Amino acid sequence: MAYGARLESVLGSRPRGFESPILRSGTGPPVSRRARSHLPLGALAPYYRRVIFKAVGDGRPYPDHGVETTRDWAAVAPRQVRLDDLVTTKSELDLRHLLAEDSTFYGDLFAHVVSWRGVLYLEDGLHRALRAALQQRLHVHARVLELDLDGTVLSTG
Repeated sequence: MAYGARLESVLGSRPRGFESPILRSGTGPPVSRRARSHLPLGALAPYYRRVIFKAVGDGRPYPDHGVETTRDWAAVAPRQVRLDDLVTTKSELDLRHLLAEDSTFYGDLFAHVVSWRGVLYLEDGLHRALRAALQQRLHVHARVLELDLDGTVLSTG
């Protein structure tokens, strides 16, 4: 089953008879790869298939919050966050980093998430979230930093 989850998560396809709880159903009909190539980018905003994350972003859309060091993040209490509620801030990940045995050994034990305008952005810990998905877990433990509209920190846990 772990092999099927890996195929489903990485390739976006599902082996016959395999149903993964980590991926949620979309609201619309499936869109073929050929049909997607002819649609404008804006037409693909919502996911129409089962996905791991809410969305895949590239960059940090929220203002700079000034919480940078591990010591700063340690003041934020960790909690569980659903993977399908997260929007990534990185669109690429080095597989050597993901599959390394010590990839979760150094640094903070928890992913770093920023809550801004009602959206949860995965700032750091994409490799941890993907490992959780490959292990068919629905949640990841993360430190969630809540920001006001102007970027000031509302709470640290």
